[in-house]
Amino acid sequence: MKDSYKTIIKPTEEILYKDRGSKFYGHAYPLNDDQEVNDLIAPLRNKHPKAGHHCYAWKLGADDNNYRANDDGEPSHSAGDPILGQINSYALSDILVVVSRIFGGTKLGVGGLISAYRETAKLTIENATIKWRTITAPVQINFEYPQMSQVMRYIDENNFKIEHQKLTTSCEITIAVPTSKQEEVSEQINTMYPITAVIPD
Repeated sequence: MKDSYKTIIKPTEEILYKDRGSKFYGHAYPLNDDQEVNDLIAPLRNKHPKAGHHCYAWKLGADDNNYRANDDGEPSHSAGDPILGQINSYALSDILVVVSRIFGGTKLGVGGLISAYRETAKLTIENATIKWRTITAPVQINFEYPQMSQVMRYIDENNFKIEHQKLTTSCEITIAVPTSKQEEVSEQINTMYPITAVIPD
């Protein structure tokens, strides 16, 4: 599994793409859970009541097997798949892209629909603010007060984030590290005697 992936920071401004009278309105949203999809699309049905189709695709997580594409009544694979294709083309995840279509009187054909939905999704994503997200795992560091500066220096030098700390008679700090480095970091810390590292259950 990958340690990091690209996602978007906030919902995009609406994009309008036109083809032979039909209007395609594009939106992209950060997505944390597929249960949010309907709630995000519902306002678009109110905003564009004349739109006969609200086609979408979403993808979650760093691997490539948690996604969905929906044609919402358009010919099979003519809308959702081209939108998903653009999400994959930009290597994005934790994202929902919706394209709402208002029919303009001229049929575009399956090829025309594929092209229009793909282009609208592309323009929508290009309008987004993209950032990298790292998947982390915890490592708990146990030490005494005399080792505090050594531990903090190690954390700072490696740009690890402190998730939790308990400083009583002895010290315990839990840091977030890239998932693939959890074992490696734990082993590194355990060479810094008398400092010890534990991987929490």
